[in-house]
Amino acid sequence: MEGAIQADAKVCSEAGTESSPRGPGCSLRHFACEQNLLSRPDGSASFLQGDTSVLAGVYGPAEVKVSKEIFNKATLEVILRPKIGLPGVAEKSRERLIRNTCEAVVLGALHPRTSITVVLQVVSDAGSLLACCLNAACMALVDAGVPMRALFCGVTCALDSDGILVLDPTAKQEKEARAVLTFALDSVERKLLMSTTKGLYSDAELQQCLAAAQAASQHVFRFYRESLQRRYSKS
Repeated sequence: MEGAIQADAKVCSEAGTESSPRGPGCSLRHFACEQNLLSRPDGSASFLQGDTSVLAGVYGPAEVKVSKEIFNKATLEVILRPKIGLPGVAEKSRERLIRNTCEAVVLGALHPRTSITVVLQVVSDAGSLLACCLNAACMALVDAGVPMRALFCGVTCALDSDGILVLDPTAKQEKEARAVLTFALDSVERKLLMSTTKGLYSDAELQQCLAAAQAASQHVFRFYRESLQRRYSKS
């Protein structure tokens, strides 16, 4: 699949560090993750993607307000806090996208009439923020032991004026791009859980970006596995 992506779309590759999950045809930035950082939440994780960093905390399943109670499944809430100031329209939009992704994989029917809250704090934004938020949320949900039918990850793609596809773009690359597309994918069949786009692109370019994101998701899920193995293999 990766070879086909390179043939169909010009993928901009970058040199990665030794601990980077990059491979042939994959230009993801360096990843780092640490779980169980906070004492008060039931689960927490810090996710670093290049210079973009997000801290996530998960509370629940816990008691829910009567006004928000759902009789046959858990109520899932997402709160996104910016680095500086109060949440605005952009944060509320990202909250909705992250909540929709989490609801697609969390087995809320196992905990009816309860609340699961995901709180995300932006530490630094150097591009691909939504993808980093999705990855942090997934690792925090795993740390909290919330039942899920699959893991999920976020991958952002950018298309410049020449049609060159860049995976996991920086803030500068996003600003100069003709289009920016973010996809959320599951770990079982690489199915699309959520997508959000900005800018102009053709149908063919959309399919190229989706194929590149699906290929890149393999590296993200491999990093998940290695991160969890390192944590739980410690005696």
